[in-house]
Amino acid sequence: MTLLSEETEVFEAAPGQRCAVLFLARRRTPGPGDAGRSARAVAEQLEVLRAQGWLLSVDGILAGGGRRSADTPTVYDTGFSHDVDFVGMFEAPTASDALDGTLALEQAGWARLLRTEWLIGPKEFLPVVGPASRGEEDGWGFFALWKWNSAWQAATAEERRAYDLECDDAFSSDVRNGAAIAGRYRLDSASQWDHVGVWRVPSVAMVQAAMREHTRVADFKFTTSRHYIGRRTRLDDAFRRK
Repeated sequence: MTLLSEETEVFEAAPGQRCAVLFLARRRTPGPGDAGRSARAVAEQLEVLRAQGWLLSVDGILAGGGRRSADTPTVYDTGFSHDVDFVGMFEAPTASDALDGTLALEQAGWARLLRTEWLIGPKEFLPVVGPASRGEEDGWGFFALWKWNSAWQAATAEERRAYDLECDDAFSSDVRNGAAIAGRYRLDSASQWDHVGVWRVPSVAMVQAAMREHTRVADFKFTTSRHYIGRRTRLDDAFRRK
């Protein structure tokens, strides 16, 4: 895969064909008795996908699939401040697996429980987990969708490289302060967005401090972005809430 931006000291290109399955979801009102039945069917289908090599949580992606205990199907509650109820990301072995698995989830009952925008794209950069990360103790997720703007399109290769290195200072600061970054994924083949990056963080305050640092290095001069922040919750718990 051709990289849209180059490797840096923080970000290393990901080998293979693994693929993000990002979802932005709003709850539906299911018919009488249908919620529990649909939730059970979705859980069963997720176990089928797990057996096929899917990772079912940001924690699982950050752990590299090495610990099953870290990969409970998980979402992040965002309804307190956003126009969707929750956001989450799975990782499929390939793009075709991502498409087939998403369809299987919808048919199993996901579509009866949720109105969902699915965003699918290949893994571009590997996860970054520094020593300051507290692992699964950190219960917040920060999802950043962005696309390159006209200023980036007009920039020279040298200007883009200088920008990447400036932003690297901010990402290095994020990792030192406890953020674990679940790599970066390309979304430009079937979305208005070029990339998504997901951070596991200890608090909203940490994200606010990080955004100040990203603003200082002019991270946003070349991008248009949308951000979501939410608290981790198990997917089955999210299905039970109204």
